[in-house]
Amino acid sequence: MTKQDGTVVFAALGGAGEIGMNLYLYGLGPPSDRRWLIVDMGVTFADDSLPGIDLIVPDVSFLESERGNIDGILLTHAHEDHFGAVLALWPRLRVPVYATPFTAGLLEAKRAENGGADEMKITEVPLSSTFSVGAFDLELVSVAHSIPEPNAVVWKAPAGLVVHSGDWKLDPDPVIGAPTDLDRFTELGDAGVLAFICDSTNAMRDGTSPSEGEVRQSLHDIIAGETRRVAVTIFASNLARLKSVADAARAADREVVAVGRAMHRIIGVARDTGYLDDGYVFRSEDDFGHFPRDKVLLLCTGSQGEPRAAMARIARDDHPRIALNAGDLVIFSSRTIPGNERAVGLVQNRLVRAGIRVMTDSHGLVHVSGHPRRDELRTVYSCLKPKIAIPVHGEARHMVAHSDLARDCGVPNVVTVFNGDLVALDGDPLAIVDDLPNGRWYIDGDVIVPTTDTGLKERRRLADNGIVFVSITMDGKGGVIDGPEVSVVGLPGEPGDGGDYVDAAIAAAEGVIDGTPRARLRDPDLVAEAIRRAVIGGVRALWGKRPLCDVHVAVI
Repeated sequence: MTKQDGTVVFAALGGAGEIGMNLYLYGLGPPSDRRWLIVDMGVTFADDSLPGIDLIVPDVSFLESERGNIDGILLTHAHEDHFGAVLALWPRLRVPVYATPFTAGLLEAKRAENGGADEMKITEVPLSSTFSVGAFDLELVSVAHSIPEPNAVVWKAPAGLVVHSGDWKLDPDPVIGAPTDLDRFTELGDAGVLAFICDSTNAMRDGTSPSEGEVRQSLHDIIAGETRRVAVTIFASNLARLKSVADAARAADREVVAVGRAMHRIIGVARDTGYLDDGYVFRSEDDFGHFPRDKVLLLCTGSQGEPRAAMARIARDDHPRIALNAGDLVIFSSRTIPGNERAVGLVQNRLVRAGIRVMTDSHGLVHVSGHPRRDELRTVYSCLKPKIAIPVHGEARHMVAHSDLARDCGVPNVVTVFNGDLVALDGDPLAIVDDLPNGRWYIDGDVIVPTTDTGLKERRRLADNGIVFVSITMDGKGGVIDGPEVSVVGLPGEPGDGGDYVDAAIAAAEGVIDGTPRARLRDPDLVAEAIRRAVIGGVRALWGKRPLCDVHVAVI
């Protein structure tokens, strides 16, 4: 082992070069005998280019090979992009999981609701605590974010303190929880910080983020001035926002109806962990129709346009118990995650066409980010004074902007890494020393599949090109007993008036049979391939596109 190989290392398998799917690794020891700590294990969301896929998780094949050397998984907080992959991936690793009470409670609630990882043991660790996970001596530092109990993680490594920021911002009034503990960051900086691995989401935005308390007051003012129904859609996990909306409704003498499974889940966990007391009453969907328009407020899931979530169903007017009328107000108290613009726009356009008023953060202060802008980053760098800065949790442009800012803050060593890059934090010189296997896996129903899965490739082609099915029954001498029978799926005009496609496919198949010598017709594979090519050509002549074609030749 050379000194450059290092015994204190860091890598990302997700979250470096993208926003979402966070999975970070800290390693202790030489390459031949290295222990690992996993920090977070999140998902990202699929877009329309992946038909049938909802969630994407990190490729953990490297961790599977290192499973015996992994001391545990530590979750910084309970956002899906940080803990949403645990239930799916834990059975491949089967290592201890550590989380603060709210995160642990939400993970348990998801497991009870969705199943999976039945044997997983979750160890609760207190806020602001020090503890060990195997070979790793750790401390949690409370920070402000848009969910209860977000944490920065301090690793007391042999080479010095390593601080992992998690998701954070500076907020003097976060509504729930304490502000970011700058006093503790200053103490850590005075003790000497080797490396700071930090959130880059808003590293391109100047200034300081507004406070959650300011959003709370704005929502109070907006809801107090309404005389018709009000619906507010939020990230269900944003309990501070949920509480602010409920308080605003109560001040306006409105009953709150909670709509959506995730909303009820977060309310239940919040009650169990003491973040919502019995004074917060949430009515069921069945009660909605009993309240006058000026006496009800809907608190809905679906801020990202998810087609099965409450707000999308309300916008389509196909929710079984909830409906809005022209003149009602819908507040999107959230930001649109990149990639979800089309889905959110579709929901908002449907609402507007129905005469429903839509308010977003472009109309007023109804949302604020939970991530630090540039002045907030500068403040924390001045507290920690790290020798090394490694930006993560951002696309390339965010991380490069963050790297430039860190240099301006006087950090002597700044490393821009992407998924798979292994950095020796105690190397001399500081360097990327290895490229760990990394990538993405898709969650397809209850199955995890690699990005190279042939079924997904075929599904994409089906979505683009449709398919023609041909079946024919022949005898062993090459004679036709029955068929060809043809059906088409996904071609324009189907299923109502697609007869021309069927006729063209039948004519193409019959042309193959009539034009092929009897001896060659005895080979069913040859016949199937010839018919496939002919049918694709025949349909293409009508449509201008090549469909998929599946030919089944039965020989009896």
